Amino acid sequence: MPFKFLPLALCVLLIGALAGPPAAAQPALLRALPSPVLLRGNAQTAYRDPAALYHRGTFYLYFTLVETETDGRVFSYMAYAKSRDLKTWTPAQKITERNQNLDFSSPGNVIRYRNEWVLCLQTYPRPNYTAAQMPRFGTGDARLFLMRSPDLEHWSAPALMRVKGPGVDEKSLGRMIDPYLLADPHEKGKYWVFYKQNGVSRSYSNDLVNWTFAGSAESGENVCVLREKDDYVLFNSPKNGINIKRSPDLQHWTDWGPLITLGQGQPGWEWAQGRLTAAAVLDLRQVRGIGQYLLFFHGSGPLTEEQGDFDKNASIGLAWSTDLRTWHWPGQSAP
Repeated sequence: MPFKFLPLALCVLLIGALAGPPAAAQPALLRALPSPVLLRGNAQTAYRDPAALYHRGTFYLYFTLVETETDGRVFSYMAYAKSRDLKTWTPAQKITERNQNLDFSSPGNVIRYRNEWVLCLQTYPRPNYTAAQMPRFGTGDARLFLMRSPDLEHWSAPALMRVKGPGVDEKSLGRMIDPYLLADPHEKGKYWVFYKQNGVSRSYSNDLVNWTFAGSAESGENVCVLREKDDYVLFNSPKNGINIKRSPDLQHWTDWGPLITLGQGQPGWEWAQGRLTAAAVLDLRQVRGIGQYLLFFHGSGPLTEEQGDFDKNASIGLAWSTDLRTWHWPGQSAP
């Protein structure tokens, strides 16, 4: 190649790299999806707050299932569905009781602990709640819980997480929602739980029973925390969209990257025009046939949550990325 053409060639290569992988280079599993919607809500049903796990070729999706009954009463459940291809899902299976004084919901994630699976979730009490009151948010009695399972499908009764220490009684814990568990990468056997209270708070434990409070930082809700090289990456939800923060130590966080609203996606999606939120991110870059970060989220619309599309018309969607900056989704039009 003549030297005078070298800068132009380098420019073309750089533009190609910044544009992200072309559709043809993306995994067939993702290209085959007909829509970004995995579970679609309607006027009687909402699918919210996804938590995802990929295990032995199967995707397990845990979520808040909200149902409006024929008499107008509204109940929330912890539920799950599973899929081999992200396109066909088993019917939603409820794993918590029907009780408006509890309304278990908002799973954070599932981790492997010793010889069992552990799922964190919350209560969101709304006694005597009906569709005529939509939206009504949970009381100050919302607390955090753990459930355990041998097989990801059969779960124990929820157990309260005393995240401020055994000496703090349940009533004194204060309102807390949206837990997320993280194994400490530096200290084997140590686990963190992050949760929405005074921004994002965190506590640690060596047995998932006895917890020590460790402080708070500014953040939105529905946090998800990944270990990324020498940093931690925290996904959280402001008023709309998904924000990313980075930290070297779980204490000092800095905003990183653009707010994720999936650009040209959200404005054209009636099912997400009210809000796009609640990120659950899986790092499956090393999984053959996927090779991406998968972003599970929920969208509500066409109304905002304050206008009423909180416990109805909420759906779980999917997008993916190789760098957490450029995102793709099924049916995405060319830029």
